[in-house]
Amino acid sequence: MPESSRKKTTSPSSKKIAIYAIIGIAAVAAVYIAMISRDLPETSGPTTNRQNDEAMEQQFKQQFCGTDTAPNSNAYITEVGLPTECEMPVGVAVDGSKVWYVSTKPGLLGKYDSAAGTFSEYEIPSWPTRSLPFTAVPSWSMSWAVKLDGISGNVWFTDQNNTIWRFNQSTEAFDMFKVPAKYPSMMDFDSNGNLYFIGINSQALFFGNVSKMQNATSEGFREISLPLEGFAGISLDLVTSGGLIVDNEQNDVWISLLAFQQKKGQLFQYDIETDRVVRIVDLPADLGSPVGMELDNYGNVWVADHGTSTFFKYDPTMDNITKFVTSIASPKIYGGSTPPSAYTLPYWIDKGGDGSLWFNEHTGNKIARFDTEELSLIEYWVPSQNRAWALCPPEATVCGIANVMQFAVNPDNQLWFTEWTENKIAKVDASKQVPVSVLTPAEVVVSRGESTEIKVTLTTPSDFGGQMIAAGTFTPNGALGNSTGIFSEESVSLSSGGSKEVSYTFTAADNLDQGQYMIMLGAGNDDVSYMKAVRINII
Repeated sequence: MPESSRKKTTSPSSKKIAIYAIIGIAAVAAVYIAMISRDLPETSGPTTNRQNDEAMEQQFKQQFCGTDTAPNSNAYITEVGLPTECEMPVGVAVDGSKVWYVSTKPGLLGKYDSAAGTFSEYEIPSWPTRSLPFTAVPSWSMSWAVKLDGISGNVWFTDQNNTIWRFNQSTEAFDMFKVPAKYPSMMDFDSNGNLYFIGINSQALFFGNVSKMQNATSEGFREISLPLEGFAGISLDLVTSGGLIVDNEQNDVWISLLAFQQKKGQLFQYDIETDRVVRIVDLPADLGSPVGMELDNYGNVWVADHGTSTFFKYDPTMDNITKFVTSIASPKIYGGSTPPSAYTLPYWIDKGGDGSLWFNEHTGNKIARFDTEELSLIEYWVPSQNRAWALCPPEATVCGIANVMQFAVNPDNQLWFTEWTENKIAKVDASKQVPVSVLTPAEVVVSRGESTEIKVTLTTPSDFGGQMIAAGTFTPNGALGNSTGIFSEESVSLSSGGSKEVSYTFTAADNLDQGQYMIMLGAGNDDVSYMKAVRINII
């Protein structure tokens, strides 16, 4: 078992905080309230009050603390249990063998030494929800971003209570900065080591001059307004910042805004040198939840849409958008059958040392790696599942998701992520070769109402048995809509070093709009899948 040490400072006073409302899981608190209101005894005196509290605490822990906190693993992912009860970790950063994370219930900055297998946890000086009982709503304070500044080795992290923290590894001291952003979420450093950040309940970009920041003050910060004309007619209470990434080569900052449940999103390009927004990109209605953002090696902006199963590329030079899609949500999440309306909800994006892009499929229970050159997608299944977070039939023995919230990638493509409701962190070992790879044509053309055959060639370095997989950008969740697709073989088996050609016959619906779509074709087993993108030109 890992060793752990606790380093405490002062305890906070409790205070009332707003109900948690992050994009895509805004109903968490409402779900919890509904959950704890079921099957509780009526209140008639001290004994029943105590029983009521105990029942609500048990319900809370089942929902947010993990029903199975024992670490699980598969061929590619290894989980590590956290040393403190119900930590509810979210933000994470990786520095060599050190994995830094923030526990949102007890208010701890944790460090896991993956080489030694040891934990150190530092109590954040002020964390309003630390003293709240497990029955309180909400009983956590979200910290979405953890960053190392790369200059002094300081660890920075956001706190939804309008605060950004800095932890000095040498002195083990915390600095607390009050920021003008409401519910600060994502942040990034510019080439001078200064901060740009956004807030979930804010509609602006914010800048922090690190040299002018002073502990326990708001010195050194300023707000940079974003033009909001594109959201005219929509209540600003619904308009929120989504993602942010600093382009230190072009001296730009990219930000996304969205209107919650209004199918409205925009990308903004802010020029640091001229201090102005130089580009606004209106997104189509089916990309209305742009959250995670990253840049590839060519300056293209990649965005995860956390309202669908789609991720997309915006090319600033061509001023166009190319959509891609994950595999369809696994039936394992739902106890055997995937509902027609199920989405995988890609969330955040980060870039690996080889230029590949990583993202988490929040309700797809996977970590995904996308090669922007080969247009290939590898998806790794997360081995933990919590049935409280899916529509599980009573008879299902395996059901749910692990609530993978944030992750960080090393230059060598070793990725660590947090499991918010499972009291775990976990590692993806991308150095392990996947058991199958796929070759397809890059592009095909088909008329509406007609069919085309796509040859899918599978090769394997080891014995492989699994299922063929197809998904497309025809609908928001990867389904083909009124179009159809049939593999010549649904189940495949290959011996080590072998190859096989499988045909996929795609028939375009009569009413399918003309234009370009993407079909993702490949194969996978219980642990991993490999798919390639094929452009489908409908004429």
